[in-house]
Amino acid sequence: MLFQENAMSVMVVVYLVLGLVLLVAGADLLVRGASRLALRFGISPLLIGLTVVAFGTSAPELAVSVQAGLAGQSGIAVGNIVGSNIFNVLMVLGVSALITPLVVSQQLIRVDVPLVIGASVLFLIMAFDGRIGLFDGLLLTGGIVAYIVFSIRQGRKESAAVQAEYAQDFGGEASRLLGQLPVQIGLIVGGLVLLVLGATWLVDSAVSIARILGVSEVIIGLTIVAAGTSLPELATSVVAAMRGERDIAVGNVIGSGLFNIFAIGGIAAMVTPGGLEVAPALIRFDIPVMVAVALACLPIFATGHCIARWEGALFVGYYLAYVAYLVLAATQHAALPAYSDAMLGFVLPLTAVTLVVLLARQRAAMRVAP
Repeated sequence: MLFQENAMSVMVVVYLVLGLVLLVAGADLLVRGASRLALRFGISPLLIGLTVVAFGTSAPELAVSVQAGLAGQSGIAVGNIVGSNIFNVLMVLGVSALITPLVVSQQLIRVDVPLVIGASVLFLIMAFDGRIGLFDGLLLTGGIVAYIVFSIRQGRKESAAVQAEYAQDFGGEASRLLGQLPVQIGLIVGGLVLLVLGATWLVDSAVSIARILGVSEVIIGLTIVAAGTSLPELATSVVAAMRGERDIAVGNVIGSGLFNIFAIGGIAAMVTPGGLEVAPALIRFDIPVMVAVALACLPIFATGHCIARWEGALFVGYYLAYVAYLVLAATQHAALPAYSDAMLGFVLPLTAVTLVVLLARQRAAMRVAP
């Protein structure tokens, strides 16, 4: 009997890993096929980068949240959305900034980051009644449609030099094989198949792990599932940072954050019978953390229009602290009250004061500069 339980536990982990592998592979095929198909029909390379690629790296989150919602696992569905946004900003940006300081464009500071903040606050307001319903889903989906329309208009204003940069980063002149229409359609179909299969395996194994460990599905969604489905964003931003394409590293994270809330939250809420149920713990803590993380981007991004290495280290440290809190809360560890008091009474206020001082110094320096 014990041998059977151990064998079952091993198989659950195997399916979890295979599900993650299929999600990453499926997202890669989907991005490759969709970007080249878009180029074939004359769609702007810039628009491809802002929409197709950003949506492609968020495809695992979409597949998992929709599958979880249909399976009645709303905790995993919502936890995946919230956890992915927290992971993207703190870990993906943090690790990328540790590799090389990241340049932040004016558009991100003035437009995209405020949009992410607004979307996060809207998601929190919608969740107050404990459910993201059909109407909420329609409203969120309308938000991503409006963002895509806005991106199309912005893309038409971009210079030829910027469009050439996106063409180089996301495909440019397709190879002879990838330039063939049947191959492009095959990549898209194959990517979608792998995403659906990977999402099914990941959700099923995550639920089994939650039951084996005796923790809630929300915790699994916020940690294992969220980190796993964010691997495409992590890989894209880290590679972009290593290649010196620092603007892409930042834009990928911010764009994915918008897609996670608007598209994934909206579509998952619409296809889930009765809408997505939101656990009280998410409303009290995790969704406000997502809002706070989005808010923290503004002062950090605005200080010199650059994410320095120490700021990247701060992001990574906060993510580790966040995961530590989740583990302590899930296990009801005796150290939880002291840990919470230290974070709320010292670490977070000190960080907030530091960011405010840095932002004030930056504004003062800008006024003094000729």
